[in-house]
Amino acid sequence: MPQQFDRSAEDLGNAVHFEHVNVQVPDQRLATLFYVAGLGLTRDPYLMVSDTNMWINAGRSQFHLPSGPPQVLRGHTGLVIEGREALLARLSTVAKKLEGTAFAFAEHNDYVEATCPWGNRLRCYEPDASRFGRIRLGIPYVEFDVPVGTTAAIAAFYPKMMGMPASLRNGDGKVAAVNTGRDQYLLFRETDRPQPDYDGHHVQMYITNFSGPYRRLLERNLVSREDNQYQYRFCDIVDLDSGKHLFTVEHEVRSATHPMFMRPMVNRNPAVNNRNYANGHDEALWAMGLDQYEG
Repeated sequence: MPQQFDRSAEDLGNAVHFEHVNVQVPDQRLATLFYVAGLGLTRDPYLMVSDTNMWINAGRSQFHLPSGPPQVLRGHTGLVIEGREALLARLSTVAKKLEGTAFAFAEHNDYVEATCPWGNRLRCYEPDASRFGRIRLGIPYVEFDVPVGTTAAIAAFYPKMMGMPASLRNGDGKVAAVNTGRDQYLLFRETDRPQPDYDGHHVQMYITNFSGPYRRLLERNLVSREDNQYQYRFCDIVDLDSGKHLFTVEHEVRSATHPMFMRPMVNRNPAVNNRNYANGHDEALWAMGLDQYEG
C-alpha cells in the first residue's frame, strides 16, 4: 500500500514568501554597527549601496533601512541566527559606540532581545526545527501589538481578502497568526498598553494570486498606493462585517512575477574574520540540511 502523507501540511495559501521589514533610520553608520557588526547580518552588496539606504540580508529575507526620521515597529521582529554566545559577544563589542541611543540587549530563556539605536526590538533565536522549520538564518515572523478585541476579525480579514491562511493561537484568541510563506508569519498580539501612532514602516510579501486580492481591496477602497505592474500597497486592516478599522501597517504586495522574486542573497558567516580566516567558510547557511531537519 502506498505511504500516506499529510498533503495539507505543505499548503502555503496565497503568500509564498515574506521578504522584508522596512524602517527608516536617521544614521546609516549606527545602523551598520547594530545590524552588521552587532547582529552579524550582511549588507546586500548589489543594491542600495550608497549612504541613503541599505538592505540587510538575513537568509532569504531582509531589513530595508532608508534614511529618514526614525520609524519604530509596534511590536518586534523574530530573527533566527545561530550561535547565542557569539551573538552576545558581538553585541557587547558595539555597545560603547551605541551609547546614548536606545540600543540594549538582554538574555531570556529561549532568545536574546536586541534593541536597535532607535527602539526597534528583535528577538533572536537559535535554529529550532520544531518552531521555525528549516530556517537556520532568517525572519520567521513579525509580531504587531494590536488593540484588545481585534484578533478574531484580523484572522478573518487575511483569508478572505488576501487568500492567506490565518488562525487564532494561545487558545483564547489573543494572537492571530497569518501565513506569509514557508515557516513565516505575521502575528498580531492583543495588548491593552497604549500604542504610538503609526509612523509609516512597512512589511513586504510575495503572493501568487496577485489580481484577486487587488480587486477585493479596491472594492473596499483599501489600496493605498499603485507602485508598478508588479506591486501595490495597502495599509488598513478592517472588520469585514462592520468596516471598523482594526490596525494600520503598510503591506507592500508583490507578484511572483516581480523581477526580484527570490533573487539570490549573500549571507556572510560572522564567525569568520581576518584572524581566523579559512577558505570555504565565508558564507553562512540559511537553511538546515535534511539530517538536521528530518531528524
